[in-house]
Amino acid sequence: MEAVRWIRVVDSHTGGEPTRVVLEGGPDLGGGPLSERRRRFEAEFDHYRSAIVNEPRGSDVWVGALLVPPEDDTCVTGVIFFNNVGYLGMCGHGTIGVVVTLAHLGRIGPGEHRIETPVGVVRATLHGDGRVSVVNVPSYRVRKGHTVAVPGHGEVTGDVAWGGNWFFLVERHGFDLVPERVEELTDFAWRVRQAVNAQGYPEVDHVELYGPPTRSGAHAKNFVLCPGRAYDRSPCGTGTSAKLACLAADGKLAEGEVWVQESLVGSTFEGRYRWLDRERGWIEPVITGTAHVNAEARLRLDPADPFCWGIRIGR
Repeated sequence: MEAVRWIRVVDSHTGGEPTRVVLEGGPDLGGGPLSERRRRFEAEFDHYRSAIVNEPRGSDVWVGALLVPPEDDTCVTGVIFFNNVGYLGMCGHGTIGVVVTLAHLGRIGPGEHRIETPVGVVRATLHGDGRVSVVNVPSYRVRKGHTVAVPGHGEVTGDVAWGGNWFFLVERHGFDLVPERVEELTDFAWRVRQAVNAQGYPEVDHVELYGPPTRSGAHAKNFVLCPGRAYDRSPCGTGTSAKLACLAADGKLAEGEVWVQESLVGSTFEGRYRWLDRERGWIEPVITGTAHVNAEARLRLDPADPFCWGIRIGR
C-alpha cells in the first residue's frame, strides 16, 4: 500500500493575506533555472500544489511558497509561488511572509537577503522592528488608457502594467471599495479580466480597482482580484509595484517619495521607487510591510483519503 506522506509548513499572513511556506515534503524539482523548475512543478507535480493550498486543507485565498535550493548561490533560498489555480511569477506579500518565516525559524537575521524567484532575484531587508522591505523586479506600464467593452458594464478604461505579475488597473469603476461590496467587486473585476484577455492582453491575470483611501495617511485604496477569483486581503505587493510604475510614468510620484497603499481590509504597504530607465518607463519598486507567523504544521497526505490531493475546481 502507498505510504502516508507528510509536508511540513509554516503559515503566516501579510496584511491579512495568508502565505503557506513549504519547508519539507514537497516535490523534488531537481536543479536548473527557477523558471524551468516552475514549469516542471506545473507539468509533473501539480497535484502537490492542489494538496497544499486547495480545500480541504486550504482555501481559494491561500498562496503557497515552495522553498527550493537557489541556482544563484548568493541567495538565501529560491521560492516558487502558487495559488488555487496555478503559479505566480512573483508575490510581494508572499516574499514578506517568506522572510518573516525564515527569521522565525532562525535561518536569517536582520539585514538584506537575496531571494531567487522564477522572474528574477529580489532583495529583501528584514528591519529590526520586524518590518520587511522587498526590492521587487523591474516594473513598468505597457499601455495607458486601454478601453475594453465589459458585458453588463459598458466601456471600462485602465492601464496595463507589469509588477512581477500582469495587471489591469482601473480608477473609474463606480464602486465603493468596501468589504460589504466584495461580491459585486469580484464579479465586476472578473468580467473586466475576461474582457481584457479577449481584447488584446491575454497575459493579464490580475485586476486592480483603486480609489480614495479610508485610512489616515494612505494615498489610495485598492481591490485586487487574483487569478483564482479570490481577492487579495493585503494591498498586493506586485499590484502596488504596478501602480508605482503608472504613477512614475504619469509624473504623479517623485523618485524616492513614499506611497501608502491601503487594502480592502484596511492593511497598508509603503511603496517607493527609483528610476531604472526613464525612456522605457522602467522602475525599481520597494514595498514595505509586515507579516506574522500564525501556525506550524504537518500536512498529512493519506492515499486512502479521496481528497488527498485537494479539491480542484476550474476557473
